[in-house]
Amino acid sequence: MAVIDKALGLVFGDGRNVLRDTVEVFRQNAENTAARDAAALEQAMVQFAAEFNVAPVGRFDRIMNGVNRLPRPALALGTLGLFVAAMVNPVWFASRMQGVALVPEPLWWLLGAVVSFYFGARHQVKTQEFQRSIARTIAQTPAVMRHIEHLNVLQTDEGQLEAENTIPVVSTVAPGETDNAALDDWRKAAA
Repeated sequence: MAVIDKALGLVFGDGRNVLRDTVEVFRQNAENTAARDAAALEQAMVQFAAEFNVAPVGRFDRIMNGVNRLPRPALALGTLGLFVAAMVNPVWFASRMQGVALVPEPLWWLLGAVVSFYFGARHQVKTQEFQRSIARTIAQTPAVMRHIEHLNVLQTDEGQLEAENTIPVVSTVAPGETDNAALDDWRKAAA
């Protein structure tokens, strides 16, 4: 017995698993890796939850959200208003455009930069969303192609003949019985 204890102690160590410790030098412990991954995922989820934890929105926040939504409709409606004004009162419109002609060029550049950054950032976000939707659609292409091929087979004469020649399988087993004789015997004995 002592020889066996010494041999096992040599392989597995004193209270430690020498074999396991040696293997872990060359290969990660899957259980410990899974625990680390779960902890990292939990921390990420806590961080995401903190980012999306919306504090009560006050009056100031609602007003600022409304102000942030104004530039695009204001520019669009203002431009349409200029067209209407040019048709309704051309003299008034011409006098206003003469005032616009007096705006110095650096101010136009500044206005162009502000509008470009505002609409450029929005355009970039919308473009990225559009690209993601295209990627999702393209990812569905193989499944759609399989469905189309299946429908084409069903639509051909051969597919129609196969569908007509198919005989539905009707069970010959009486109601309350199964194809399993042992199960039927057990149900009879239990009843």
